Formats: sequence, C-alpha cells, structure tokens
Amino acid sequence: MKKDSQPAPAAQWHSIIAKYNKPRMSRSIWQIINSAVPYFALWVAMAFLVKISFWLALPLMVLAAGFLTRIFIIFHDCGHGSFFRSKRMNEAVGMACGILAFTPYHRWTDSHRIHHQTVGNLDKRGYGDVWTLTVEEYKARSPWNRFIYRLFRHPIFLMCIGGPLMFVVTNRFTTRRMTWKQRRNIYFTNIVMLALAAGTSWLIGWQAFLLIQLPIIYIAAIGGVYLFYLQHQYDEVIWTRTENWEYRQMALHGSSFFKLPAVLRWFTGNIGFHHVHHLGPTIPNYNLPKAHEENPIFQEVKPITFFRSFHSLRIRLWDEKRQKVVSFREMRRAAG
Repeated sequence: MKKDSQPAPAAQWHSIIAKYNKPRMSRSIWQIINSAVPYFALWVAMAFLVKISFWLALPLMVLAAGFLTRIFIIFHDCGHGSFFRSKRMNEAVGMACGILAFTPYHRWTDSHRIHHQTVGNLDKRGYGDVWTLTVEEYKARSPWNRFIYRLFRHPIFLMCIGGPLMFVVTNRFTTRRMTWKQRRNIYFTNIVMLALAAGTSWLIGWQAFLLIQLPIIYIAAIGGVYLFYLQHQYDEVIWTRTENWEYRQMALHGSSFFKLPAVLRWFTGNIGFHHVHHLGPTIPNYNLPKAHEENPIFQEVKPITFFRSFHSLRIRLWDEKRQKVVSFREMRRAAG
C-alpha cells in the first residue's frame, strides 16, 4: 500500500460520519422536486419542439440528461438507505428513480453494496467496478483476450458504447445467479418502463418518443459512466491484496475527489466527493460537501480538476511491482 498515513481508529471516523448521516425530510423532498419537476417539464417542451425540428430539441435533451443524472444520484442514495430515514420510502423512491434511469433498483443496489465492501481489493474484483487487470495478468493472456481487454478499456467503447448498452439493454435481462427478488424487480421495472413508453408514444407518437428518450439516456449514460470510471481509475489510486486491505485507507485513497465546477457539482449530486461517500455511504449527497470542508481527514485526498480528469482515460492496468496504475505504453516502456 503506497500511502504512508496510518489509518485512523474506527471510533474516530465513525464519530465523524455520525454527524452527517442524518437525512432531512425537507431537503430530500426538495431535491426530488428540483430534479424530477424540471425533467418532466423539459419532456413536455421537447415533445413540442421535436415536431418542429430535432435540432431545436437537442439542447433541451442535453439539459434533461443532466437532470436524469441527478435523479440517478437520488436512486443511488436510496440504495444506501441515506436519502430517507424510512426503509420503505428509500425503496419506493429508489425504484421510481430507477425506472426513469433504466436501472432495476434491487439488482443494482445489491451489486453496489458489494462494491463498497471490496473496492480496491485485487482479490475481489468484479462487483460494480470497471474491469481492471494487473500487468502480469494481461501479459499471461492470449493475443485474442488481450485484444478484447484493450477494446473494452478504450474510452470510446467504454463510455460511448458499453455504458449506454448497459443501461438500455443489459439491465433488461435476468440471470440464474440473481435472487428471485432481483429478477422480480427487473420484470417490474421493465413492465413499468414499457407502459410509460407506450403511453408517451400514444400521446406524441413513437418516433417522437424515441427521438427524445434515446438521446437523453445516451448522453446521461456517457456522463454517468465517466463519473463512475473516474471514481476509482485515476493516477493516485491504490489497489491491494486482501491481507493489506483496510476500509478507511481504501475509502480515502482508493476513491477520488473530483472537484467539479458548482453547476456540474449540482447536476451530479456531489458524487465528486466520492472519498467522503466511500468512508460514509450513509451520508446523504447534500451533506457530502459539508463533511469534506469541516474535517481534515477528507482533505488528505488530492483533488482532481475537470480538465485534469481526462488524463485518467489513459489508465489501463495496475502494476503490482510499482504499485501504480499504468497505460499500455508505460507497461511496454517498463518492460523495455
């Protein structure tokens, strides 16, 4: 583990989290209102504009994708039980937001919970993270499997193809490994989505519905996957094996602090404070900035600025010998 700071006692960071993990009903309701109401209002405006010209409606689609990202953050908080004190309200609101975001609530929430318990653990990869190989694992693969990995990790495939496919297609299907609760929730989500699509198509026509819905989900998926990618794929990130894995260390140094401009921070529901979120997943998104600002423990983490974040797209592998993420070019240079 390449960070030298010693983990704080559990009691210390638990007491810090306890100050901020209390959701306020008024703030949560207001966040639903200022996210969902503009989203539906934009849909009404786009339904009229798209009849005139797709290009007139396109700027509103980009804006709607921003509001849909914010709705997904509410969905995410509900999955952590951090948006309301009531488990039933978290589940009801989370499922509703999941339908709008093309994401089944129970399947995603269960997978994401495992992600929090295993993030940065090289021995427990594969749950809610971006497929990452070590340098030695990559070298040991066949030429074909190396090609598949390089294709998957290419930013264009990862952001522009893989992400939208996951939301639109992959999330619609069940597998035998899923629990009955997860499968039932996927069936329910699909049925309600189909009913909403049919109802909207009846009102404005199926062509207009597709011209609006597909660009919104496509733009939102690209932005969402980029945010998700950057949360654990950046230059200063750490990975380790099970025997060295420690929760507090991984939360703070295995999760990024993406310092976004204020308007983007609002649309992304403060998810850039991901180091705070991983240490305290029960903290509502609207309390994350305050927790960061008031506690030096969170300010240990070096921020990633908006333009600097694009540098992280070059990352491809984890080099266990050098304890750092590397690009394919750096791997070849080190070998040479």
